[in-house]
Amino acid sequence: MTSRTIQVDVLARVEGEGALTLVLDGDTVVDAKLKLFEPPRLFEAMMRGRACTEAPDITARICGICPVAYEMSACHAVEDALGVSVGGALRELRRLLYCGEWIESHVLHMVMLHAPDFLGFPDAMALAKQHPERVRGSLRIKKAGNAIVAVLGGREIHPVNIKVGGFYRVPSRTELAQLLPDLRAALDEAEDMLDWLATFDIPAFERDYELVSLRHPTEYPMNEGRLVSTKGLDIDVHEFRAHIEEYQVAHSTALQARMVGRGSYQSGPLARFVHNADRLSPRAAASAARIGLDPTCRNPYRMLHVRGVEVIYALGEAIRIIESYAPPADASVPLVMRAGTGQAVTCAPRGILYHRYVLDDAGIVHDAQIAPPTAQNQLGIEEDLLAMGPMLATMSLEAATRRAEHAIRNYDPCISCSTHFLTLRFEQRGTP
Repeated sequence: MTSRTIQVDVLARVEGEGALTLVLDGDTVVDAKLKLFEPPRLFEAMMRGRACTEAPDITARICGICPVAYEMSACHAVEDALGVSVGGALRELRRLLYCGEWIESHVLHMVMLHAPDFLGFPDAMALAKQHPERVRGSLRIKKAGNAIVAVLGGREIHPVNIKVGGFYRVPSRTELAQLLPDLRAALDEAEDMLDWLATFDIPAFERDYELVSLRHPTEYPMNEGRLVSTKGLDIDVHEFRAHIEEYQVAHSTALQARMVGRGSYQSGPLARFVHNADRLSPRAAASAARIGLDPTCRNPYRMLHVRGVEVIYALGEAIRIIESYAPPADASVPLVMRAGTGQAVTCAPRGILYHRYVLDDAGIVHDAQIAPPTAQNQLGIEEDLLAMGPMLATMSLEAATRRAEHAIRNYDPCISCSTHFLTLRFEQRGTP
């Protein structure tokens, strides 16, 4: 039997690097290993001995694409340990900040990183030559999201204005109102972008995933809610470690995660949509219906469309928050240090992001646990590739490589959050 090896020196259009090995037995993939082998970044260890108020700024450096997610999870977890609740206008500003990150992150992935897969282009530059107005339009939408993060966070990348308890400074009504014209224009543009994405040829592929996300009683979730799944999970986030376990595999420096007693799960835009479609705004819900997207969807390739719907939702939500904004009297709530354990889950663009901190009486961190979305989805990505075996085995090496890469990019893996992704090997069992 002839050996087949797919070698990709650098997997493009993902955030990070790493490797994948697929082992075939006939037309079946019998082993798939997503190898994440960046030297340990030690953020959890780095937090030990540091003041809990440093957690947002330190963990934000885990990712340059979704630093807000890390800051928000860190703030909520520390506040949980300290018994602090942030409400009113400060809570709304946090939600607005998350809207900005969802907008810029989703649009970057959909158009620059993922659309080339569906249209057969090698990269965004080639895409821009054939679809210049689509690329320009996406950049205008992304710019509107970046502007939200800049106004609230002090800068677009690794914001510096977020703190445990709120913000160092809150914006005036005028500062936020200045964002409205671009946000309204971006909302119309996002509708057109979604209609364009809906014309793409979507591979026929579904699996019986356990989809896990936050579910909030009244909102499409961002910072708060219960953890629910399509297979019966319904827990407070403080029960995360009782139901979801991280573990080490030999082929990866990133910890994988699985549901205790059940195995892999998928967390991300599709899971959020399936559990919270009834929490979308009327405009976002109508957009989903227009392209035939509903909560019965189990096709990971349609995460492209879910991201488009979430962009429409986030733009509308940002406009709502700004139009009703009344600046709070104080930029943050007071903190009193105490010993305790705090936990939180928020909705990063790529899925649920869990933080846990153990503090002493002075608010010093004694232990930290951070479970990023890509690490939680790693096992599910491997299982997608296992299920794609018959399809990949009938393809040429070049086509199989493209399809495997495409399947990985469905998840918009922010591999740099924990590791890198580099080479792809496609081997035939029974050969050297």
